[in-house]
Amino acid sequence: MGIQGLERIVMEHPFFAGLDEGLRALVSGCASNARFEPDQYLLREGEPADQFYLLRQGRVALGIRAPARGELVFQTVAEGDVVGVSWLIPPYRWASDARALDVVHAIAIDAACLRRKCEEDHDFGYAMMQCFLPTLIQRLHAARLQILDVYGTPA
Repeated sequence: MGIQGLERIVMEHPFFAGLDEGLRALVSGCASNARFEPDQYLLREGEPADQFYLLRQGRVALGIRAPARGELVFQTVAEGDVVGVSWLIPPYRWASDARALDVVHAIAIDAACLRRKCEEDHDFGYAMMQCFLPTLIQRLHAARLQILDVYGTPA
């Protein structure tokens, strides 16, 4: 698939639907194809947040590791969603794991490339914040609910 195909996919991806065409074109300039097999990790907690993924097909479990319990999945995401929101916030390290549940087809976005574009064009950086902050807050709430479910509430 050529860059023209990647541009089209980024342009049509629901996650960036609110961005104008010029800003979506800036994102597509940092894009490449990615594929993950079931149980393969897209990202691991604590590792450098060097890219994020626009999901095209498949499901991904988002989780955290608990010492005595192993992986705690707090959300499952699928086609049309994004995996990886920590790329935008220093220290640029993943705050959770993301593991493929099925074969996953995605568009990988180079985070360093996009951060440079955000620094060069603050309006673009603000638009990225507007795209990613709702997802960040929603994921924080999902993790909170998972913690409440795991530990329960005292009677």
